[in-house]
Amino acid sequence: MTSQEQIGSTEHFWYRLQTEGPYVDSQRGNKAFGFGEGKVWLSEDNAATWPHSCVFPNAHNVTFSYILKNGNVLFATRSKLFLSTDNLKTYEEIIVEDVDGSDYLAHTPGDPESPGWYFHSLSGVSAWDVNGVEMLVWGNYCNVLGGAAPVNIYYSTDSGQTVKIAYSFGQNPYIRDGGAAGRGTTGTLLGDPNNPVFCRHIHTVAYNPVEDAFYACTGDSDREEGFECLWLRGTYDAEKDEWCWKVAVRDHLNSRYKAGGISFVDGQLYWISDSNGPEPYDRGVFRCAPEDLANPDAHTCLFNPGVESGNMIVQDNVILASHCAPASPMDTGIIVSTDAGETWAQYDLKEFGKRSPCRFQEKNSDGWFRVGLRKGWIEYGEVLFIKPKDV
Repeated sequence: MTSQEQIGSTEHFWYRLQTEGPYVDSQRGNKAFGFGEGKVWLSEDNAATWPHSCVFPNAHNVTFSYILKNGNVLFATRSKLFLSTDNLKTYEEIIVEDVDGSDYLAHTPGDPESPGWYFHSLSGVSAWDVNGVEMLVWGNYCNVLGGAAPVNIYYSTDSGQTVKIAYSFGQNPYIRDGGAAGRGTTGTLLGDPNNPVFCRHIHTVAYNPVEDAFYACTGDSDREEGFECLWLRGTYDAEKDEWCWKVAVRDHLNSRYKAGGISFVDGQLYWISDSNGPEPYDRGVFRCAPEDLANPDAHTCLFNPGVESGNMIVQDNVILASHCAPASPMDTGIIVSTDAGETWAQYDLKEFGKRSPCRFQEKNSDGWFRVGLRKGWIEYGEVLFIKPKDV
């Protein structure tokens, strides 16, 4: 499959690869943002045509983008953040603001080709209406490719014009800037030296409007100093522009709390387990009341796919999730429910080879979810679109 006309079909959905052209990194409504050939691009007809573009020599290193409600486009390379407010006629670099108001600057890497992935997100949904204001809140999935990076939660309340630190994790002694190796147990420590809570990276940040609270989950390892698999709960005081974060859960890497794909539907918390490490595994798609998160006996397992996964989206009674390819017997495994979790199916889209679907984004104006296909579980591959059927 190499064109929009070549559409595959299962009982529950149609699917297709993106058309030839810029890599479709994000979508919203009828708009799509893409990159390639030394440029960044913007479409207004769901990636059918690309009337807006500008020269951006570092386009091959774009690791994050988001289209805001007012049309602003925030995008990032590995360690720098940019904003366009005029459909990519121009763009400017955005310097992140630290919690004390100072400039938050990327570290100087030992290897300039491994500066770290400061802004890359595994989740495709990062903005919500919070008390009448669109808030963009996301965390970086880092320390896999591209060198070592500190782990942060970022936010913006003004459509990307100002981006600030909501939470900085502590210095991970197992992930340092190790020069040419990119990361390792020697070299410069990265992160907040005053925060004892550290992790490898952030899997998901999500917002629950019923509680007016944010949740974040992280990975990955069990360390002598403590578990890296954490759930944080955060609240934001808009009047004071202040955050309050607390660790709600921390547990082993083979538990259901090593997770991703956090979603809230009618106040209920949904997530999918990324449990791995030593057996037995605690896997599945789970649901509970947020106040019961730390009580496994109060959780409902809606479906157990039998493999680890940290990627899921819930929209209009459709739940889409995926298999982590290196751990799956499938090549490209898709998990789906079209009735809010009452019934489930799994499909292997073998024609794409060993791919891990991630960064699920909400349906565009034509009804297609955007899904990033990754080689292994994180290296960029193709872009897949999925359209649910009425079954």
